[in-house]
Amino acid sequence: MVAFKDLKVELLCEGARINAEIAARKAGAGPAAGGAFVFGGTVANVPTMSSFVKQSHFSVEKSNSKYLLKKNGETVCEVKFITPKFYEMKTKDGIPYRKIALLHGINCLATTTIQTCVYWNTPKRCKFCAIEVSLREGATIAKKKPEDVAEVALAAQKLNGVKHITLTTGTTATPDKGINHLYAVAKAIKSVTNLPIHVQFEPPKDLSMIDSLYDVVETVGIHVESFDRAVLAEVAPCKAEIPFEHFVAAWKHAVEIFGENQVSSYVIVGLGESDDSVIEGSRMLAEMGVYPYVVPLRPIPGSLMEHEKPPNAERMKHLYAEIAEILHETGISWRKCKAGCVRCGACSALPDFERRAFVL
Repeated sequence: MVAFKDLKVELLCEGARINAEIAARKAGAGPAAGGAFVFGGTVANVPTMSSFVKQSHFSVEKSNSKYLLKKNGETVCEVKFITPKFYEMKTKDGIPYRKIALLHGINCLATTTIQTCVYWNTPKRCKFCAIEVSLREGATIAKKKPEDVAEVALAAQKLNGVKHITLTTGTTATPDKGINHLYAVAKAIKSVTNLPIHVQFEPPKDLSMIDSLYDVVETVGIHVESFDRAVLAEVAPCKAEIPFEHFVAAWKHAVEIFGENQVSSYVIVGLGESDDSVIEGSRMLAEMGVYPYVVPLRPIPGSLMEHEKPPNAERMKHLYAEIAEILHETGISWRKCKAGCVRCGACSALPDFERRAFVL
């Protein structure tokens, strides 16, 4: 019998070789250069275009009308791919909907509301990020209009059964760090749908700026990336410049506003950190009521880490098992999260390692 949670980890770490017939994103700030594989009651955003994928044991082949996932040439299981119907549509100004927002996982609509970042052309740039690559390649637009995102959200809800929204942003040079535009986009979405919304941002110096989001969003993400400050200084200098105490203050402030389980932080494994830093950092987050969204490094073509490799799958399985126990002990769970990456679960197998099966 296939252990699907273990298979998901292996796919996240190794990727899978596919042919041109299977659509995949090329770049972006988040789960780029891959595609959503649906199998065994879960969904995985699997790398398909990064350089390390050439050595993957996994491949996908079409057999009649089905897609079969194979490992070393042997069939493992059938996988399915979702073709979003709203991708075929355009705004009244002729902008393709898929340049405004994309389907993540099975039922999450996501967009980077501002596709530029103040750190991009500086030494402070995050080495794992490819936010402006998709902009350069014409796959998206620099700044999404609130009314356009709302239009796409409504269509995605009607045509593809989208159930929640993820909004992120490149960091702006303004004191709000991009929060004001996130608010404007979220407010526009709420004017036409009742979909729960998740937003992600760098913590501003004035944490009260977060408060305005309460009226229009349900969950927030404030991403630390790594608890190893030396590693962070090497791969994400802009994040390392923010005192760790400010991250802690931001998480606590956000939990006070949005509640336990409604605040999350990405924790990337494979940057050079120790297992202890990941486990103990995740424990600290969970004890604060913050979900530690632990993911393997995703080397994206066009990023400064494009030729790196993700961590070993066995390492990730160990970490997920340890952190899942911490979540159980603290009462933190993806099931309680109302919207966003944690609710989607495609880029991390941590939700699958929680004590009961992952239910879509």
